[in-house]
Amino acid sequence: MTKLTITVGQHHLTATLLPNATVAALRDQLPLTLPMLNLYRRELTYRFPQALPAEELQTSGYAVGDIAYWAPRHSFVIFYQQTGEIIGDLQKVGHIEGSLDFLRQAGNLDVVFALGDE
Repeated sequence: MTKLTITVGQHHLTATLLPNATVAALRDQLPLTLPMLNLYRRELTYRFPQALPAEELQTSGYAVGDIAYWAPRHSFVIFYQQTGEIIGDLQKVGHIEGSLDFLRQAGNLDVVFALGDE
């Protein structure tokens, strides 16, 4: 399984990525530093200028720690707070293990993504 390391300030996180076309396109761009917006008190989001491939779009809920791609706005998302919302056109990308509580008090952040151990 492919691991992704995520650095947010002094916090170092590890995510397990899913095997899909969105992840393959992201891997080709790593490492990346993305200016992520803190939206809706539930997610960090970055809007890519160009669409990524997303072949497994679904309407679903999410878990805290899920990483997803929202196709309508080319948005790369880290969910850190559960609101119970169901979201359409969502491609799951992976999942972060560990607490993301520190993001509840954060504003917009630069987040570094790099491949970890495979």
